[in-house]
Amino acid sequence: MKRSREKIVKWLLIGITVIFLLFMLVLPMVEVIYRALKDGLETYKTALTAKNTLSALRVTLIATVIALTVNTILGIIMAWQVTKFDFKGKNILSTLIDIPFSISPVIAGLAFIMTFGRSGWAKPVIDGINNALGTDIVLVFSVPAVVLATIFVTFPFISREIIPILHAQGRTEEEAAALMGASGMTIFRKVTFPHIKWGLVYGMILCTARAFGEFGAVYAVSKARGKTFTLPLEVDALYMSGTADSITQAFAVSSLLVGMAVIVLILKNIVEYRGKSKKSV
Repeated sequence: MKRSREKIVKWLLIGITVIFLLFMLVLPMVEVIYRALKDGLETYKTALTAKNTLSALRVTLIATVIALTVNTILGIIMAWQVTKFDFKGKNILSTLIDIPFSISPVIAGLAFIMTFGRSGWAKPVIDGINNALGTDIVLVFSVPAVVLATIFVTFPFISREIIPILHAQGRTEEEAAALMGASGMTIFRKVTFPHIKWGLVYGMILCTARAFGEFGAVYAVSKARGKTFTLPLEVDALYMSGTADSITQAFAVSSLLVGMAVIVLILKNIVEYRGKSKKSV
């Protein structure tokens, strides 16, 4: 009788979960693909090859690649500092890493405007650099602004995947290698990196996924459609146009993000599987 009840509860919970995922995740994604293709492949192709769409795709890829590169380097450095060294302010540094998780992306975007905009305290510094070097650096309403906003919102993902792994590893192996005369880079490459590589890849995948879909922070610092808009902003602009054609185009562009999400999901599962396989060996 007890086993029968447990089975009923188990299948009830599984059923609730499947129904929830079906209606909240799967069906909306299927609807996006259906609406994108309902007017035919030619219309779909036209929407994807439109000037604004290609520009948004270019800006999205630029912001994602730069954010991923910067956050990978800084994420490893931050994780290494927090787990391998003892110093004053260590807890503060660890807390600061999580700031992008606790601040609304829109607020982050507005903070960039107030810092680097016309009335921002950093504007005289930027103007001084431009005058000295003959450059035209603009950090608001520009592609660099989109890149900075993307870096900010995706910063914690890599370090937060690595930190628990390095905590679990401890310092014994690195200290032993140092006593044997190994250099810092050799210790990292031969001792530390093999432990964190799958966590690092997983964090990079999460960082990429967030960068692709970021809207709030990017919206605050990007105002020029066809120049600084990313794919999520282009989808919003098309949908808000309100015409039947633009709404269809919005779903077509959305399908690009869906495709990227599916690729990221596949990579995520591969990494999780490989990571578990390595642990079980």
